[in-house]
Amino acid sequence: MPAAPKTRREILGGCLGLLAAEACGQGREQTGKSPSGTQPTGASRVVVAREPALRTGGSVDSKRLAALLDRAMQAFFNVDKPVEAWRKVVRPGEVVGLKVNCLAGKGASTHPILVEIICERLQEAGIRARDILIWDRLCDDLESAGFRIATGRDRIRVMGNDLLGYEDELSTFGSAGSLLAKALTRISDAVINLPVLKDHGIVGVTLALKNLFGAVHNPNKYHPNVGDPYVADVYMLPPIRQKVRLAICDAIDGQYEGGPSYMPQWSWPFNGLLVARDPVALDRIGWQIIEDERARRGMKPLREVGREPRWIRTAARHGIGTDDPNRIQRIEV
Repeated sequence: MPAAPKTRREILGGCLGLLAAEACGQGREQTGKSPSGTQPTGASRVVVAREPALRTGGSVDSKRLAALLDRAMQAFFNVDKPVEAWRKVVRPGEVVGLKVNCLAGKGASTHPILVEIICERLQEAGIRARDILIWDRLCDDLESAGFRIATGRDRIRVMGNDLLGYEDELSTFGSAGSLLAKALTRISDAVINLPVLKDHGIVGVTLALKNLFGAVHNPNKYHPNVGDPYVADVYMLPPIRQKVRLAICDAIDGQYEGGPSYMPQWSWPFNGLLVARDPVALDRIGWQIIEDERARRGMKPLREVGREPRWIRTAARHGIGTDDPNRIQRIEV
């Protein structure tokens, strides 16, 4: 029988109390290949799932969001039940890291309610609560987005890299040379990437690829030249390539200008999720969604304001995935 889903209080509750070293001891260093392979063959699939009635009284309806996530996962993996989809991503006994994006605080960060539902689905697929780690760069960022730090050994853990630490030796590729987070290298066997759909005032957009800046100690170094080739080069670091198995982009709210900070005047309710294994294809689709909203609002495209995310094309050249619209299967559900 799968483990009983945890309540939101159990998922997000807790307090600091254990050393990061204890948390690190629960991980295993593996390549973390997906049970169904590293990438789907043929065209890269990107599911764009939307629910216009996602909100009730201004708040996100948890039951409707759960149904939306289930629909997206079933469509992406072409299965009849949500648990069948999750079993294609993770295996019982693995430690699963959920890389959220919390820099902007509430409003433009990964929604805790989405993460709660993902944790429930992981447990239904056989992942123990103690083998789930919700992580980002800083504990303060996690708390500002609505999470509560939790370090207990027998529960879902919520911690920042400032608590868990970084490796002592640099990992390098191209322009990138960084210390990688132990949440990635030592604790997690598999990582599910949970970025947000939003604009970035320096590198154009911040979606699946750039969300892994939260796995390195020096992301401030990687913003020159509109992030090209830095965003792509960071994603090429071997532990990232080996362990990130799936991206679920939180597109409940999108932001088309002023990011990465939360700017409510430039946000809109997209009421959706984007699901893909190919982060380049997801970023290409997400970029287009943002451009479409900018156009609808009478704003210039990112190319005309000097913020075209050319690093998406560089990532495709690196072989991370495809940005060719003819090789991306966009599935609307």
